[in-house]
Parts: sequence; C-alpha cells; structure tokens
Amino acid sequence: MSKPSQISIVLATWCPHCVPLSLEMTKRMSVDLNVPYRVLDIDDDEQVKIGDDLVRRYGDDSEDYLIPQVFLQFPDGKVQHIFTGFSENPEVTRRHWEDMFSSDFYKGLKS
Repeated sequence: MSKPSQISIVLATWCPHCVPLSLEMTKRMSVDLNVPYRVLDIDDDEQVKIGDDLVRRYGDDSEDYLIPQVFLQFPDGKVQHIFTGFSENPEVTRRHWEDMFSSDFYKGLKS
C-alpha cells in the first residue's frame, strides 16, 4: 500500500465529533504516517469550497453531509475517503476511530 502525502479533514469547530475528537485523531494519524494534515472548516468560505469538492467527489455526500470526513491524498493524485463521523453520541465516533486505528488497512498504511 502506498503512503499518503497528506490528510484532509472536513470539519466545523462547533461540532463535538470534530473538535477536539476528530482533530486529535487526525493529528495522531499525521504523526503515525509522518505526513501533514490540513483542516477544512465548513464555516470558512474558501475552505468550504475545497471541502465540498472533496466530499462531493470522494466522500459521503448528501445535501447536509455528516462531518467530520477524512481523506487521504496520495502523491499520484488519488484521493481516498477513510472516515465519516456519526450523528449519534461522539463516543460512537470515538469507537469508530479506534476501530480504524486497529484495522489491517491502517496497519498497512503505517508499514
């Protein structure tokens, strides 16, 4: 599995699934994979255009799409959606993150 060149997270600062939870998890992933991350805040007009495009093209798109959504971007231009938060309690989102970190997929990214 090739190593990503960047992680992008689409979030909002008012969302408890996003900040601090998913932002911290994205930072952890950034350290684990030794790649930078960028935050795309849906309340910032410039960032929302980029985030909407990522979600529309690669993510879990709907009229009012769920956040956070996390994407890996690879040197060859490929983008892979890897995570969408849940509308239930933030603890559900936390468990999903922990499942992702313990998955064979993530272990493959790290190796």
